[in-house]
Amino acid sequence: MARVSSGMTRIDSFIEVLKKQFPDDRLTYQKSTPTFHPENATEAAELFKLANNKGQRLFITGFGNNIDPIGQAFEEIVCVKTDRFNKLHEVNETDYYVEVGSGYPLMELNLALKQHLLYLPHSSLPYVGSVGGGLAVGLSSDYHNVDFPLKKYFIRVEIVMPTGEIITPGSVCFKSVSGYDVARLFTGSWGLLGLIVSATFRVMPLSAELEYTAMKQKGVNRRSLLEGLAESNDAADAIYSRKIKAKFDPNGILPVVGI
Repeated sequence: MARVSSGMTRIDSFIEVLKKQFPDDRLTYQKSTPTFHPENATEAAELFKLANNKGQRLFITGFGNNIDPIGQAFEEIVCVKTDRFNKLHEVNETDYYVEVGSGYPLMELNLALKQHLLYLPHSSLPYVGSVGGGLAVGLSSDYHNVDFPLKKYFIRVEIVMPTGEIITPGSVCFKSVSGYDVARLFTGSWGLLGLIVSATFRVMPLSAELEYTAMKQKGVNRRSLLEGLAESNDAADAIYSRKIKAKFDPNGILPVVGI
């Protein structure tokens, strides 16, 4: 394990800086793993910049349903938890969209939308994770034997990049597609390309709810992502995936862990 000049381990030194720079309640220990809880994009951006400066590896987690960040693979890693990004920011009944924090439970979103007579199909699935988690794992469903992913309704996102920049690709306008494909890169990325702070979805009138009763949730598959990032995989898609990862995270502060 790497050590710094003071004799402390690198992660211990990093945590000391965190304690000085942020309020006390931002850092907790989840099953002995140091876990940082940013409350806004600015705090998350400061954390990522500090991690780059100190060479500290991070791991983004929501509810921890798909990967539990414990064990030897996480001994030198600080987790970044999205549980405080749990606000419903805007429900627009005129333009049919909702903006919500990434830590908001996906299953609860339709409860809030119902008050506005609006509906998001994937909020009715039995997925017990967060909005950001649903996007990160590439949540999808089977709808009359057709693949029906959550990203179909994903139109805008606020992201903290691994290097610490805050970006907001996408648009709530029906005719605009500015940055749309960039936003969709984060679906199925498993937190390896950056931290989703908030997401905006196109929604529909509540009257459409009965049309989607046949939806069946599909399982999530992290193995395909890991195979795509493996250096031994020389397929065109795999090479492209590794290039995107290197472009977004040049210093490797979001490593592939939990295998």
